[in-house]
Amino acid sequence: MQPESNTYYPLVSIITINYNNAKVTTELMRSLRQISYPNLEVIVVDNASAESPVAAIREEYPAAKVIMSEKNLGFAGGNNLGIKAASGEYFFLVNNDTEFTEGLIEGLLEVFSQYPDAGVVSPKFHYFFHKGTIEYAGYNIVDTLTGRNSMIGCREADTGQYDVFSETHYAHGGAMMVSAAAVKKVGIMPEIYFLYYEEFDWCEQFKRHGYKIYYQYKSLIYHKESMTTGKNSPLKTYYITRNRILFMRRNVKLPARMIFILYFIFLTIPKNTAQFLLKQESVHLKAFWRGIFWNLKHRKPDNICVA
Repeated sequence: MQPESNTYYPLVSIITINYNNAKVTTELMRSLRQISYPNLEVIVVDNASAESPVAAIREEYPAAKVIMSEKNLGFAGGNNLGIKAASGEYFFLVNNDTEFTEGLIEGLLEVFSQYPDAGVVSPKFHYFFHKGTIEYAGYNIVDTLTGRNSMIGCREADTGQYDVFSETHYAHGGAMMVSAAAVKKVGIMPEIYFLYYEEFDWCEQFKRHGYKIYYQYKSLIYHKESMTTGKNSPLKTYYITRNRILFMRRNVKLPARMIFILYFIFLTIPKNTAQFLLKQESVHLKAFWRGIFWNLKHRKPDNICVA
């Protein structure tokens, strides 16, 4: 499909992070070469990998700009480094374990052209290894009692049941498009999280500035899911625990925040501790408690958003 010559195609900066997984990142680069959108800038931020991915990435996508970070900046920090180097009218932040489909970018841009209040837009997600099965068709709101939420349509066969353009509570951090103009007003992604929950917090910031978060069913991306951190790693346990509490501290007002704390103390802590002990998962138990103690140590972390 050749683009029409009289159509305006805004520059889209695709930003992704590589961390010790050049093979997966080059597979993403390969999928970028197969789409027809004509005005792309591709930025790969390497988060201090053990081996340089530059040669492999440029062999697959010669025009890619590779930024080598001297240290691991995490998900937010790595994306922010890419945003600062980007020239596009729109930034499309994508996980390196995703692969593009034709029309993905056009569908997301359509939302911004039709809805001036669009702050962040995410596409529909299918599992890469189970194509036709939905991972994401929007997010439910984070429950103020539990500090947890869920993806709409997750693990359902896609029969078109979510083929409705809609506002949603949060974008999916694995693929979210934002306008450069909105980021200038809202600010970059909060780096205090490092990994997990930062996209939820960022979406809350966009909403505070009057923007909306949208789900675009016309756009589809495939996701290989947890290729970097692992599906059940202690690192994930630590940051999910730490940042679940942190998100509630930053985004939920009293007295609801106190109710969450009581729920966490009297239900979450005993339940998770017992489960890790029964499964003899001592590394996960330590990671869970480290996440709790981080919040006790950092009683007034920077940029708390609500009173």
